[in-house]
Amino acid sequence: MLSSDLPSDIRERAARIRLAVFDVDGVLTDGRLWYTADGHELKAFHALDGLGLKRLLANGIEVAVITARMSHVVTERMAELGVAHVYQDQNNKLACLEQLLHALKLEPEQVAYVGDDLPDLAAMRRVGFSVAVANAHASVREHANWRTTLCGGAGAVREVCDLILGAQGLADAELAAFLG
Repeated sequence: MLSSDLPSDIRERAARIRLAVFDVDGVLTDGRLWYTADGHELKAFHALDGLGLKRLLANGIEVAVITARMSHVVTERMAELGVAHVYQDQNNKLACLEQLLHALKLEPEQVAYVGDDLPDLAAMRRVGFSVAVANAHASVREHANWRTTLCGGAGAVREVCDLILGAQGLADAELAAFLG
């Protein structure tokens, strides 16, 4: 979906974003938790989402993840992508978000938050642009400003990244660079 196909209020919200915050399980992954026989956790991240996050960062938009779980796999993937704001083991995502807003000197309307389940709701309600992935819990979808067409872990994050870049007039120049 092109940003020009979106309602004007969604484009306006996305145009103000200076920080994009993402939950992990169910947003950056499909939400399933995999464990090996010896207890090691496995997660699958979509490559499309990773490039989207890198594109946000390259265009001066901060990226953060806030998750209630602690995972070495998340630490590794976010380091690989260059995401500096990684907050794990956060049972109060709103409090974590507030601290991040203060540290980055941002106003709530400059922040997007992408979630999928009830622990994300308070943070989503605080920001200027709240997004639910397509397979989010019904209450999360109901309270979001926008919903992705793709599910968490299957390109939903890339949809959000593309929307933000498009709304800020950055997508065309990037596409031209990739075309050579």
